[in-house]
Amino acid sequence: EVQLAESGGGLAQPGGSLRLSCVASGFTFDDYTLSWVRQAPGKGLEWVSSIANYMRHTSYADSVKGRFTISTDKTKNTVYLQMNSLKSEDTAVYHCAKVSIPGRLVASTNGMEEYDYWGQGTQVTVSS
Repeated sequence: EVQLAESGGGLAQPGGSLRLSCVASGFTFDDYTLSWVRQAPGKGLEWVSSIANYMRHTSYADSVKGRFTISTDKTKNTVYLQMNSLKSEDTAVYHCAKVSIPGRLVASTNGMEEYDYWGQGTQVTVSS
């Protein structure tokens, strides 16, 4: 059974940092692209970042480029999102999601139908 479990959210001040973690199980970690997708209050899902271990490829939304870093620890089947220089507009529930097709890359132009499994999410609140 595929499972994605996020943690690491919380309250941060503007300009602060948080690191999110997503522990994955039930599939071959290296074969699939994993993404972080967020949903701000009252808004739709927004793709944030993706990582494809098999290609050593990462991609970021323009809104987070230069501030967020996605990475993985293959020994722990875990994907991370290091978030620095946080802004109030980063406030959202952050979900980890698995792309359904092995070897497929995704970016901002791909829709949410690319994903077949989602974690429950972790709340990030940026406020002074």
